[in-house]
Amino acid sequence: MSVFCSLLSRGLLCGRATCRFVTGQQDFSGGVLRMARAVGSTSPVNLTYDVFDGTGDGTPLVFLHGLFGSKSNFHSIAKSLVQRTGRKVLTVDARNHGTSTHSTDLTYEAMTNDLTHLLAQLHIGKCVLIGHSMGGKVAMTTALSQPGLVERLVVVDISPAQTTTRTNFHSYIQAMKDVKISSDIPRSTARRMAEDQLRKLVKERSVRQFLLTNLVEQNGHYAWRVNLDAIAAHLDDIMSFPTFETTYEGPTLFLGGASSAYISSEDYPEIQRLFPCADIQYIPDASHWIHADKPLDFISSISSFLQP
Repeated sequence: MSVFCSLLSRGLLCGRATCRFVTGQQDFSGGVLRMARAVGSTSPVNLTYDVFDGTGDGTPLVFLHGLFGSKSNFHSIAKSLVQRTGRKVLTVDARNHGTSTHSTDLTYEAMTNDLTHLLAQLHIGKCVLIGHSMGGKVAMTTALSQPGLVERLVVVDISPAQTTTRTNFHSYIQAMKDVKISSDIPRSTARRMAEDQLRKLVKERSVRQFLLTNLVEQNGHYAWRVNLDAIAAHLDDIMSFPTFETTYEGPTLFLGGASSAYISSEDYPEIQRLFPCADIQYIPDASHWIHADKPLDFISSISSFLQP
């Protein structure tokens, strides 16, 4: 297994490929966001997604976001990759996130079932899965359980290991639950109020701004669109990873942030056991949110990985 400790910074080539933006299965009513209803976990839930159409015939890229994230986290990355590769790119909201359906379940088995159901609905027989953090574990679970669906795999700043000790997610959930916002006030005022209240438990401004992307307004009232109750109930499941004796033999890239602790040398043996064709690379000066910290390096590394 090759291990690269840095990547050369490469500029973004802005080609002339057109990017047609299509929105799929949005859960809106009368122009106002309608919170998805909760359902049981016995069947796959409907996922919302956005499609960025390319002009080429290559296998589509499917982006899966992390905990507290949404499909919009990768919109600018998706547009750039359409220009660079000509491929169709999908960004997907996981259950209990964004505008996808809420559910009482939030295990990797359930999220993988949702994804495979969506791919079948869209008649996508094979794709390149690119998952960040929680989305990376969904991508790994899909590759290990349904390898025929995954042509290539990119796992962004996460490994098939327990990650509880590396996170402050319990504090984030409590801070978000404690937020109280008045009704019928401007959105900008509501965001300031929410950030002031989050500051007590969420010290990093960048994390506060990220969590605030989940703040939505509905009929003058403000709420979190992410399902905090489901996340809190399944946080141990989210921080762990299912046990597999199978392997995924396809080309795999583990892309970590050099300033992040989510992929450590202790994880290498398990990565190599499950993904024998994996390379591990680190982008310098990047934290856990590599795509936000170093978007050009992130795009270049994925573009290079997609080459035959």
